[in-house]
Amino acid sequence: MNFNTDILTLFDKGWALVTAGDIEDFNTMTISWGGMGTLWNKPVCTVYVKPVRYTHEFMEANDYFTVSFFEEKYREALGILGSKSGRDCGKVEESKLTPVRIGENIVGFAQAFRTLVCRKIYRQDLDPAHMPEAVRERYYESEAPHTMYVGEIIGIG
Repeated sequence: MNFNTDILTLFDKGWALVTAGDIEDFNTMTISWGGMGTLWNKPVCTVYVKPVRYTHEFMEANDYFTVSFFEEKYREALGILGSKSGRDCGKVEESKLTPVRIGENIVGFAQAFRTLVCRKIYRQDLDPAHMPEAVRERYYESEAPHTMYVGEIIGIG
């Protein structure tokens, strides 16, 4: 596996989709928080999903997820996928992105320039007691903190 990129700006400036479920029943959402590195001698990708998000249910129920990266021209589509809930509408259809089966119970998107296939190896609810007060006030005043998911990168497409 080889993926050369600027990992310090890939999520924050480029946006991405995290997707879990199978091609018949999946959900995806736009993320701008994440990271890549090494944990337990494995290449990993870490993403954060709030429990109120529909995607959280899919992340909890599935052993695999993908993180797909897109060129700037897809920013409007990612805006739709980050602002609407799959509980309430057909946001994937509205985005006009094309979901594709990558493997058994794994979904990516045809338009992505890079997709990381991840096997979930760890999850942890973030603990507000260990956060700076300014972070708690800004991000978690009215909602539960994110769940952190660490996935071993088992494929790059």
